[in-house]
Amino acid sequence: MAIKEWVKLNDGQSVPLERALASFDQFVLHEREGDMEEVSARIDSVAQSIRLEQPDIADATPRQKARLIATYLCRHGVTGIADSSEYRNLQNNFIGLALNSEGRAALPLISPCTFPFHVYAIVMAPHGQALDGRPLAHESPPEIMYMDPFRSEGEVFRNDLEAQLRTMGLPHGHYEMLLGVSSTAEMVRRTARNIIESIQTTRNIHDLRTSREPPYPEADGALYGALWALLLLPDENESLFQRARYQPYLMDHLEKQFLFDVQLVEMYMLPQFLGSQHSTQLLEALQVIRIGDSMPKQVKRRTSNASKSVQFKVGQVFRHKRYNYQGVITGWDVECAAGEPWMSQMGVDRLSRGRHQSFYHALVEDKSVRYVAEENIVDTEMEVGVNLMRLAGRHFKRWDETSKTFISNIKDEYPDD
Repeated sequence: MAIKEWVKLNDGQSVPLERALASFDQFVLHEREGDMEEVSARIDSVAQSIRLEQPDIADATPRQKARLIATYLCRHGVTGIADSSEYRNLQNNFIGLALNSEGRAALPLISPCTFPFHVYAIVMAPHGQALDGRPLAHESPPEIMYMDPFRSEGEVFRNDLEAQLRTMGLPHGHYEMLLGVSSTAEMVRRTARNIIESIQTTRNIHDLRTSREPPYPEADGALYGALWALLLLPDENESLFQRARYQPYLMDHLEKQFLFDVQLVEMYMLPQFLGSQHSTQLLEALQVIRIGDSMPKQVKRRTSNASKSVQFKVGQVFRHKRYNYQGVITGWDVECAAGEPWMSQMGVDRLSRGRHQSFYHALVEDKSVRYVAEENIVDTEMEVGVNLMRLAGRHFKRWDETSKTFISNIKDEYPDD
């Protein structure tokens, strides 16, 4: 749904701003509220509240309407982020989260003006009408005014904004662009860049095993959505080479966590790079994924003497004896199946049981994939951390509370586990 909205926008179709921005929420929602329809309904609800509080607003001039709306927003605390230290908090980039939270903290991206370091709202009078309600000649340019509803209820005058631009040392020739209306696509790009900046600069540190709630929104889903947005909605001044720099990061996320989206990449991203070296790289990456999906899996039964010695099963949760991380077993080999360089680097032969012990493929709470010697695996009664529970949900059918294991969905490979 989100990707289709951005594709329509890139094709020149009209997409409401709230739907274009709410598309980011779709990558992190899971079972929470905040899809596109709910975002639109929330905004309609705010509009209705304004009408109820200001019953004569329909008869007001465009300038008066703008001020009445700004007054309502200030009175009800819809004024963005109060604490500057929270500015780069990842959740503040999502319009659905802002509308569904009590504090309604959000980066001010709903206001379409490209002023540097701050975003102002541009209010335009209807065609043929002045901001004070007077009729204008048909050929007259539309009147506009600037507002800063995150800071005040009053109008911001263009002369003051130009003075700020002069103080910044920006050339006068850039004023029209900086004080002009931003497109919906540019608002999406701004949000995507802010999401990436938030992840890079303020990644919260959580105790992965003991926290009661997982970090929300989840950084991986947020970054994945931001990468899609930047690839699907390129800046007109951005070269194909510049845009392609996002491609490896998106494909890395795709291979690790979003394999079901391969078809979306083939449908919507590949055509944008056709005829370039980037399409060749993309095709090769997609081919590897497709081949991996189609290759017959090796069946590992517990019937031989060697396999009967494998102590742990797919789906079991464990703690690493040395590093203390929590993980879940996703596969096993009766002895180390890695190459000699890896075994040498990892010191496998220095282990007390060496290479001729069972080794386990494991998914770990920090989202990494490990290959663990049996002597380093400790069966645990520890409660499964929320991050591991969420990750495992993508690889297993369900969690069984009775056996304290995840139920395998790869019975074709490990039929006895």
